[in-house]
Amino acid sequence: MAGVSVQRPRQVVVILAFPGVQLLDVAGPAEVFTTANAYGARYDVRVVSAAPGPVATSAPVRLAADTGRQDLPEQLGTLLVPGRREWREAVGDPALVAMTKDLAGRARRVASVCAGAFMLAEAGLLDGRRAATHWRLAPELALCYPSVTVERDALFVRDGHVITSAGVTAGIDLSLALVEQDHGPGVAREVARELVVFMARPGGQSQFSARLTLRESTHPVVRQVMDLIGADPGAEHDMTALARGAGVSVRHLNRLFRTHVGTTVGRYTEAIRLEAAQALLESGTEPVDAVAARAGFGSAEAMRRTFQNALGISPTVYRARFRTTAPG
Repeated sequence: MAGVSVQRPRQVVVILAFPGVQLLDVAGPAEVFTTANAYGARYDVRVVSAAPGPVATSAPVRLAADTGRQDLPEQLGTLLVPGRREWREAVGDPALVAMTKDLAGRARRVASVCAGAFMLAEAGLLDGRRAATHWRLAPELALCYPSVTVERDALFVRDGHVITSAGVTAGIDLSLALVEQDHGPGVAREVARELVVFMARPGGQSQFSARLTLRESTHPVVRQVMDLIGADPGAEHDMTALARGAGVSVRHLNRLFRTHVGTTVGRYTEAIRLEAAQALLESGTEPVDAVAARAGFGSAEAMRRTFQNALGISPTVYRARFRTTAPG
């Protein structure tokens, strides 16, 4: 009828809670969807547990699930599965996996936060799909569930009606994206402002994880060269000189590095220099040019290219983001 506005039905958002769940995986998305209601959204956020009673979380806080599985409507808007640090404990619970699979079949879309991707994978919901999880867990997800294509640097990945996100606070990024999908960028922007978070966080997970991607080796020749490079990243480290000092040919040295480290000597050296530059940017006030020289890059521009390629951000932005939490 003209002049009468029709209120949209509330969209039910179900967030699973189970023993050991990461508290922020639950609280972050719940806060995003609830805050969106103040700006015109109509989310009915429900925390649901597979078993009655308070749920112990990763923090010294217990969750009281406000809705039982039997109280949910047949059709759900969003199912969100959070993670647990000990993900094998979660996927080893047949009742929890079965509940996830059942609720996913009733939901318009399914999402996971952090290690929640393992639950979706165990339930068969990620077969043949691309997915994200916490950068520490990405190799395990790829190894344990080979039918899943793991995107290791993504903050969140959308593949059809299934959306998976990286670690912990990335659940907020994912939830904001879902709010934008439902209600447009204006509402999502207001929620981000209210919560004082990025609407779209710059950079991927690699800016947090790059230092831990280098494989160690106990091979005596490889270890010797690794120690030499690590002791002074700023030195020239000419390949011919490194090979001669190790008593092998350049070709053989590279072959040993590919076998035992998973990369070439040149790329290993660049990674060590990147790590050295990160440490200098985090702890000191030297100009970028000086940092580039001390870390072994030929120029500030060469260092900038390496940062951009490896981390997705510039050295200046890296320093601003990781040197301190103080404003400005």
